[in-house]
Formats: sequence, C-alpha cells, structure tokens
Amino acid sequence: MKTKKNRNTLRQSLAVFRYSGRAIGLVWTTSRALTIILATLTLVAGLLPAAIAYIGKLIVDAVVLSAQAGADGDISRPLMYVGLEAIAVILLAGSQRGLTICQSLLRALLGQRVNLLILEKSLTLDLKYFEDSEFYDKLLNARREASVRPLSLVNRTFGLVQNALSLVTYGILLVKFSVWAVIVLILAAMPAFIGETKFAGEAFRLFSWRAPETRQQHYLENLLAREDFVTEVKLYQLGEMLLGRYRQLFNNLYGEDRDLTLRRGWWGYLLSLVSTTAFYLAYGWIVIETVLGKISLGDMTMYLTVFRQGQSTFSAALTSIGGMYEDNLYLSNLYDFLEEQTPQPWGTASKGINPKDGIRFENVSFTYPGNLKPALQNISLHLKPGEKLAIVGENGSGKTTLIKLLTRLYTPDSGRITLDGLDLQEWDVEVLRRRIGVIFQNFVRYQFTVGENIGVGDVEYLEDTNRWQKAAQKGMAQPFINQLPNSFQTQLGRWFKGGQELSGGQWQKIALSRAFMRSRADILVLDEPTSAMDAQAEYEIFNHFRTVTKNQMVFLISHRFSTVRMADNIMVIESGKVVEQGTHEELLATGGQYAKLFLLQAAGYQ
Repeated sequence: MKTKKNRNTLRQSLAVFRYSGRAIGLVWTTSRALTIILATLTLVAGLLPAAIAYIGKLIVDAVVLSAQAGADGDISRPLMYVGLEAIAVILLAGSQRGLTICQSLLRALLGQRVNLLILEKSLTLDLKYFEDSEFYDKLLNARREASVRPLSLVNRTFGLVQNALSLVTYGILLVKFSVWAVIVLILAAMPAFIGETKFAGEAFRLFSWRAPETRQQHYLENLLAREDFVTEVKLYQLGEMLLGRYRQLFNNLYGEDRDLTLRRGWWGYLLSLVSTTAFYLAYGWIVIETVLGKISLGDMTMYLTVFRQGQSTFSAALTSIGGMYEDNLYLSNLYDFLEEQTPQPWGTASKGINPKDGIRFENVSFTYPGNLKPALQNISLHLKPGEKLAIVGENGSGKTTLIKLLTRLYTPDSGRITLDGLDLQEWDVEVLRRRIGVIFQNFVRYQFTVGENIGVGDVEYLEDTNRWQKAAQKGMAQPFINQLPNSFQTQLGRWFKGGQELSGGQWQKIALSRAFMRSRADILVLDEPTSAMDAQAEYEIFNHFRTVTKNQMVFLISHRFSTVRMADNIMVIESGKVVEQGTHEELLATGGQYAKLFLLQAAGYQ
C-alpha cells in the first residue's frame, strides 16, 4: 500500500513537468531567431568552463616545467596557454552577456504573448464566468506571474542543458582522479535540492489558496485610489476604515510569506553546509595526493577548480530542476485557464425565415448559476417590427436578465427566444449582435475621446466622423458636444492629461448616441437610458426618440412612467414573472400593479 502511494506521488511530481515542452513551444513561436541564439549561446556557455579549467592546468604544468629548466626553459608555451585561456574567458563572457540580452528581449515579447492569450481567451467566455468569484480567482492566478514563468522555465531548461554539458566535461576530468570524487559531488548536493523542491511546492500552494485575499486587496486599492470612488470615500470618511482593512490583509499575507521565507532560508543554510563539508573533505584529499607526489601541481589546481565548479554547477542543475518544478506548477494555472471548456456558439444563420415575425419569447425561464430562485419564469411576449415594448418592475424583478437573454449573453434554461421566426441559438452570434443597439444602466464610461466613446457602438466604423455626428444628433448629445474644447476630439475622463468630466446626464446622452451608432440595427435595447436626466430633458429625449426609431423594435426599461406610457405595449414583471401586459390605458383601467405604481409616482409630482 505504501509503495503504491509513493508511486502515485512520484507520478504526480513528474506529471507537473508536462508543461515544460509547451513552454519551450511557446517561446519558440514567440521568436524563433532569439530561441536559436539562446540555445547556441547556452551550448557555448556550457562547454567553455571545463575548457578553461583544463587550460589552467596546462598553464601551471608548463610554468613548473619552465621553472625546473631554469634559464633554458621555454616561456612561449605557458604564454600560449595564457592566450588561449584569455580567448576562452572572452568567449564565455560574451556568451553570458548574449544570454542576458536574449532573455531580456524574450521576456518582453513573451509577456505580451501570454497576456494576449489570456485576454483572447477571456473574449470567448460567456458572461456567467465573469459573474463567478471562483472564475476570478482562476483568472487572477493565471495572470499573476504567468507572463514571466514560461521564459523562466525555458531559461532553466536551457540552463539545465548548459549545466549538464559542464558536468559531463567536469566528470571526464574528475574521474581520472577518482570515481568516488564524482559520487561525493553528486550526493552532497541532493539534500539542498530536496529541501528546495519541498518549499517550492509549499510556496505554490500558498500562492493559489489566497487568490481571494489578493483580489480583495486589489479592490481596496481601487477604492482608495480611483476617481470614481474617491468622492464617496471622502464624504463618508471611509479612508481610515479601508486602510485598516488593507493593512490587516497585508499583515496576514506578509505573516505567511515571512514564515515560509524564514523556514526556507534556515533549512537552505543547514543543507548547504553538507556541500561545504564535502568540498573541504575533497580539498584535503587532493592536497594529500599532491604532497605524496601522486598528482602534479597543475592537476591539483585543475581538480580543485573542477570540484568546486562541478559542485556549484551540480547544485545549480538541481536548483534548475526545482525551479522548473515550481514554474510548471504556476504554468498549470495558466493552462488550466486557457483550456477552460466553454460551450461554443453553433449557430450560423445570418437571416431568419420570417422577417415580419419580429421577436418572440416562448415560456422562457432562467436561473443564475449558483442560485436556487429563478430570475425569470415562463416569460412569453411578442414584439413585431417597429413596435416598442416597455418593461417595468421593481429592482431585482428580472428586467435586465430578460435583456441579457435577448442579447445572448445568457442562454435560457427552458423555453426559447426567436428572431424572424428562427431560434436565437441558430443565429450567428456576431450577425445577431450587429442587429442590436444597446445601452445598459451601468454603461461604460470609456476614457477615450468623445467621438471614440460614441464610435465604439459600432467598432467597424469607430473612426467614422459622419456617423459620430448622426448618432450624436439622434442621442441629443450634439448641442453639448459642440461646446466642449475640441468637440468630438475632446478627451473624456480624468485618467489622462486634459480629460474633461461630464455630468451624469451628459454621459447618458453619449451612451444613447453610442446605441444609435449601429445604423443598421433594427433592435434597440434601452435600460434606464434617462435615469440621470431631469424631467424636461427626459421628455425631450423621448419625443425625439419616437421619431428616430419608427422602424425599429425597442425594448425600454424604465422606472419613470412618464416615459413608458409612450410605448406600444407595457409589460410588468414581478419576481421574474409577467403579472400584467397591455397598453398604458388598458393597464390603468385594469387597476392592477401598474396602475398602483403609476398613481404613486404621479402623486409625487403634484
């Protein structure tokens, strides 16, 4: 039983090295030229140290022979060896410098490559992944150190090859002295290697387990340093409380790091004494052999150099293996993230079978992952081309969830949604989304220029100034844009130099204009599009809105009943269910939930 357990442990330890080949492949595809140069310089740097040690022996023996010959001694031979050693040292220094340059260049290229891989993978993931805290931990673990670990692994792999070449040449020289010297060299380095590998595994587990705490620390940093949080932090005097939490988190993380660092350093020192003891035992042995005349002074010099450098090289080789083990552990996070299995959209349709049918929800239900209570239950509705549907209900009733299903950010658990008579799942998702212009309640305030903020509504025409102007006119943003310092070229936000900040209502007009950028979109989704505007601006917007959306299907979510009454049809949602549906007049006549909410809101204006 114990043997089987040991076998499984060994198998798991070896399995973690499976990412080494992939890391080399990643570096190779990042820059083949630099990888070849790196491999060549590694080969040169691996062979030269032993050659330098051997030339050193030849110098000493040649000097001794010349000294013994006296005035008749040949000085040219020792000088020739000195010249050869100088050339070898120059080549070694050049190869080491070249390795440093290659590693620096590859580090920059590889960091960019890995970050792109992570970001490209993020673009393929559904919305549910970004609303899952465990996914964020996986993403954080993948991004932290992932940009440096592949190159570190490749450097260590090449370093291991370099050390192996050096060790072979050292072994050839040292075995002439004694096979036992080679055995002592190997055994003396093993304890430090075992200890380092053990602590590398502990460091990785510590790194992985505390991803939530690290993410919370980053969040607190944002609260204290971001311009969109600082106003409330100051007014509510939250600074000291947030700093206190930040310090507490740091102290907890630092305490764990400190304990591991101290134990790693202490045991590393104790185990390194084994190597030091072995070296000086060998040192004494070689000195005795020289005094007894069994080896020459040049041999003694070479063997001492070879043993010291061999011990150091073997220790470095084992450290490389331990480091490779650690790098593989970290890369497992990266590849676990990159290989996250996600259902891929299978629809390919670019047009429906009945263009006059519009949008239908047929008994659609949906529950968020991890929740027990459904967000939507048996929702049915029909919106024909050109019609406007207003959706009202309390916060959390499921209004925005319905829009997320319509835009294919989520897939219904049951029921189906059709567009032009065809199930949404059968549509090519890119074609579908090009037909939708949307403004969410929590729209993004891009730190771009005004024109780019509007242009992102249709990235295909991001730089089209004519479309900017037409969209801004439809979104009623044109008047205040004309008053900005550089009109559509004005930088927005405070993150970059010269940026202008807008009011909440102005930002909403920018977001509304963004939705209108998709001139070919026949579906408009407006989630609280005027919540930051005053009543007069809102009234003007919606009067204008009816004119510019005559031929479009519109989903309008709003808490203000003065705006929803302009819709052709109104749907009231409560706890994920449709409780009422009809025109404004029909719902008032019914005297149900809508009428109650409308009269309550109307009373507030009297």
